[in-house]
Amino acid sequence: MDVSIIGSGYVGTTAAACFADYGHDVVNVDIDEDIVASINAGESPVHEPGLDELIAEHAGDRLRATTDYAAVRETDVTFLAVGTPSREDGSIDTSIVEAATESLGAALDSKEGKHLVVVKSTVVPGTTDELVAPTLAEAGDLTIGEDVHVAVNPEFLQMGTAVENFRNPHKVVFGTQNGDEWALDTLRELFEPIVDSADPAVVETGLREGEMIKYANNAYLASKVSLINDIGNVCKEFDVDAYEVADAIGLDPRIGSRFLRSGLGWGGSCFPKDVAAIIAAAKSQGYEPPLLEAAVEVNDLQPRRLLELLAARVDLEGVRIAVLGLSFKPGTDDVRGTRSLPVVEGLLARGAHVVAYDPVATEKFRETHPSLDVEYVDSAAAALEDADGCAVVTDWDEFAALDAEFDAMARPVVVDGRHVVERREGLEYEGLTW
Repeated sequence: MDVSIIGSGYVGTTAAACFADYGHDVVNVDIDEDIVASINAGESPVHEPGLDELIAEHAGDRLRATTDYAAVRETDVTFLAVGTPSREDGSIDTSIVEAATESLGAALDSKEGKHLVVVKSTVVPGTTDELVAPTLAEAGDLTIGEDVHVAVNPEFLQMGTAVENFRNPHKVVFGTQNGDEWALDTLRELFEPIVDSADPAVVETGLREGEMIKYANNAYLASKVSLINDIGNVCKEFDVDAYEVADAIGLDPRIGSRFLRSGLGWGGSCFPKDVAAIIAAAKSQGYEPPLLEAAVEVNDLQPRRLLELLAARVDLEGVRIAVLGLSFKPGTDDVRGTRSLPVVEGLLARGAHVVAYDPVATEKFRETHPSLDVEYVDSAAAALEDADGCAVVTDWDEFAALDAEFDAMARPVVVDGRHVVERREGLEYEGLTW
């Protein structure tokens, strides 16, 4: 099929490259000329394992990028994969979605035949039928359900494994208006290679249900992480290893073993934004969601507990403290919502000299937080040298392999927020929940 994707971030670029790999002809539309040039040159604009290879293979053949919305007229289906950032109150800002939809509607005005517009951006229930559909209709003088059909297809990609997640999803969700058969048939055809190879559960539902499934999915997972962190904090008070406890309770099929790694909590572009958004959306309807608010509260607590454990062993004023890990998780350079930010800010507020290292995210963190007085180095060894303490924030594999590097510390105090460093003789080791 001929596919257009509006937006070339982690989601849009991954979807474009993977659809091209399945044999579809794909065009990415983005207003950023540098991103467009990068894709057309066969280079990924984002750091994601496996994505560089796919883009290099298909760019100039089944994959291209442009800033011109007119390209959508040559396609059968368009995905909206633009950002929905958080406002101060936690609600989502849909201005980017609206602007992209206006441009899309105007471009489709002169297209012959039907077109399917699929919302892949994370939006609260009601956005597709109350904002996207009427904006399309007005901008392009289009009739919804005749000229243009709308659908929802939420993404469930994880940074660091996005390509694998796209190829082998647990579920694929198609949300349509009143069971729109033409839209469903189009989506079934588009996703047929994935469904045939990976055999995921296919959920066909309504627009609002499709929108809500994404929020419910992330809110549930975030709450599960916060619950195990809360349990882990209790374990720590009783000198109990929370990881041994988690291994045991994970054997219960009603609980499962995934998302039971207690530690610094969740971050990234999805969990913080999506939980905040669904809380704000619930409040706008007059409901206060206490459990979701508690999940956020526990998550915000974890970096403070790490700082307290470090401060209990080291007088932080004026000393050199190594921070290992700046990305929100291993395998990505994404620093949105990273737990390293409150850790670094907390150390600076206590007067520490912070020396930070990350395998891939250092420049992103520096660019995103230019006002922070942090010394950035190019290796874990350089960060640890002469340090009076170390905070392990991201569970990169290379941190698990550190050994002699700790011997170069002025005082080998290590507070591990991710259960990645092995306790050994010679280290003043403290685990966050174990």
